[in-house]
Amino acid sequence: MIPAQLVPPLFKTAALSAERLRAIEYFRTERLEEPSKRYLSAFDDYRNHVARLFKATLDLTTVEKAALDLLTDPKLLEAFRYLAAPPISLDDLKTLINTPRLSPAALEKDPALKRLVVDTVRSVLDTRRFPWVDAKRTPTEAERHAAIVASAALLASSRVATDRRNMSKAIQEQRVKDVLKSVGFKETRARRIANVSAAPGAGEFCGESKFGSRKADLVVCLHDGRVMPIECKVSNSELNSVKRLNNDAAVKAEVWKDEFGRRQVVPTAVLSGVYSLSSLEMAQDKGLTLFWAHDLDALTRWVRKTKQASRPR
Repeated sequence: MIPAQLVPPLFKTAALSAERLRAIEYFRTERLEEPSKRYLSAFDDYRNHVARLFKATLDLTTVEKAALDLLTDPKLLEAFRYLAAPPISLDDLKTLINTPRLSPAALEKDPALKRLVVDTVRSVLDTRRFPWVDAKRTPTEAERHAAIVASAALLASSRVATDRRNMSKAIQEQRVKDVLKSVGFKETRARRIANVSAAPGAGEFCGESKFGSRKADLVVCLHDGRVMPIECKVSNSELNSVKRLNNDAAVKAEVWKDEFGRRQVVPTAVLSGVYSLSSLEMAQDKGLTLFWAHDLDALTRWVRKTKQASRPR
């Protein structure tokens, strides 16, 4: 039987609620202190790209013809996707036109593919932003200016939101790596881990790796030999937390316990941002161990206990 001190920590409802509220306060502070320079820079960049697209297509009045020669420019292709209402993501566009690739090289080689992209976007063009297109007339100066500004704002907002998610996750992963190193763990190469013996050695960890049938952001081998796959999750709303935590990390926890054995793995999530109390409780019920990015000392304290408990008596 695993000694009691090696049982992963489990938050009671009151403690879970308190930590959840602390995480929300940290989230609010970070968002309010976030500089606007990133958005303004993205806005200016995209305004230039949208203006280029307008110029090349005579204010979108010749989009079917002129756009065919523009889509091999990644920035113009991105701006072109945002002419739709609502904007079409690259993955959605691939699905809509049934193609696995929309790279500049693929578009350059296949004129029919470019035509399909143009026809798809044109069929759902935003008639509120571009009312003159279906009316087959030239836009007024005010209409042109408003359309370019609105399109640039859509693009910049999406870009900043994506960058924010990616940066937050990357920063969180690095912080976890740093605290593990601070208590003596050594980082090793990422690898495919089909069984426990393929994991890093005791006192080691690796970055993103395929752990069983699912990817883990980090894979740690505790001093007692158990493996702790860690997911770093950042949520910006209670609704989003269901996707990030319950439909992803908690599902992985169940899969890993089934694949590797419940005594062999300690599926873990390090959380920051906004989570509902019910989502947190549900994740714990499914066997996911929770730590908070604002209190990584709790993670290192528990990790150190596995070394103390594994010493011969």
